[in-house]
Amino acid sequence: MKAPMLAPPPVPTVTSTPMQPLCVPDGAGWTGFRTLLYKETLRFWKVSFQTIAAPVLTGVLYLLVFGHVLDTRVEPFAGVHYSAFLVPGLVMMSILQNAFANSSSSLIQSKIMGNLVFLLLPPLSAVQFFGAYVLASVLRGLAVGLGVFFVTVWIAPPQFAAPLWIPVFALAGAALLGVLGLIAGIVSDKFDQLAAFQNFLILPATFLSGVFYSVHGLPVFWQAFSHANPFFYMIDGFRYGFFAQSDVSPWTSLLVVVVAFCLASATALGMLARGYKLRS
Repeated sequence: MKAPMLAPPPVPTVTSTPMQPLCVPDGAGWTGFRTLLYKETLRFWKVSFQTIAAPVLTGVLYLLVFGHVLDTRVEPFAGVHYSAFLVPGLVMMSILQNAFANSSSSLIQSKIMGNLVFLLLPPLSAVQFFGAYVLASVLRGLAVGLGVFFVTVWIAPPQFAAPLWIPVFALAGAALLGVLGLIAGIVSDKFDQLAAFQNFLILPATFLSGVFYSVHGLPVFWQAFSHANPFFYMIDGFRYGFFAQSDVSPWTSLLVVVVAFCLASATALGMLARGYKLRS
């Protein structure tokens, strides 16, 4: 008589969830956030002669050349010399350009050199990855802006008519450009593509934002064109903090900058959450 055959034990089922790019972390994720922020800050600080001193020198040269030529010929605002008018514009231009350069160049370098995988392996959420890059960009932008200000203040002493607006627009502008740099770094696959963002978007938008002139002196068409440029509101609001004079209300400028920051941040966070051009 044959012994009854025993049925094999049931195989336990294991439910698995698909791996999410930059998955939501536990407490260890904040350690990774601080480490990534430190790494991004150290990255530009170790070469500060190139990332900070060189942009400061560029800003000073702009002031010396344009201020010397136009100081006695142009009065953008009533009672404001051109050199004094130019200083806030140069400071803000330096903040914006260097905030963009920091996040965009760092991310594209990581993609090209192949070490981006080491940033995707830790339990970092999209928000923490985003925050580390943007905060490092803000720090670099402010460092360059302060450098330009402290050097040019001896040439054209500024006023501080509404000083609370100065840090508000400095921080908001640096954060917005840090986010735009992050988007450019995600979308770009090589330095040529990133250079296209810099040369055909950031530089024209910066130079056409009223850094070197007041837009109320432009023809009607170019005034309307300037008002469609978000960079104009960052420059104009920042300058209001020095002279309490501007082409539009600082509240309007702040609203435009905040809306632009929210839209750009939503775009960048969506790309990071999907791992767009990061995991391939």
